[in-house]
Amino acid sequence: MDYEQVLPYIPNLRRYARALVGDRDSADDLVQDTLERAVRKFHLWRPGDLRAWLFSIMHNVFVNQLKARRISPTEEVDENLAAPGNPVSSTDLRDIERALAKLPAEQREVLLLVGLEEMSYEQVSRALGVPMGTVMSRVSRARDKLRRHLDGEPERANLKVVQ
Repeated sequence: MDYEQVLPYIPNLRRYARALVGDRDSADDLVQDTLERAVRKFHLWRPGDLRAWLFSIMHNVFVNQLKARRISPTEEVDENLAAPGNPVSSTDLRDIERALAKLPAEQREVLLLVGLEEMSYEQVSRALGVPMGTVMSRVSRARDKLRRHLDGEPERANLKVVQ
């Protein structure tokens, strides 16, 4: 494995991990687990989109950790995000983090990959191993729920009319 290829993606992996799990220590552990698995499985990588492959590994590691330990995002705000010059206040960041934490994991993942990591729907589809239409609908639902949480709207029940 040429480690030089992976180095540019580590900040992206850290940012995504931080957004997924909520605290720096857990995020660093997730990144480390991801990179360890990438090193072990590098023989399986086919030349192409290394970034999507690394995010795919992180997704799988995260899902496995959720199942094993029931990780829940914390409400700690990354003070680097609330730095001077950033138009978003630390209060707004806390609100956003809380709203993100309320999203189902599959919606939070796609929203972060598209919005935070600026990946295309196609890249997210490959990274998560789901159809592009599924990515698009999850992003749409996540954005809608996030907006409603931030606007203080109550949760809508998912009731279906039965005849």
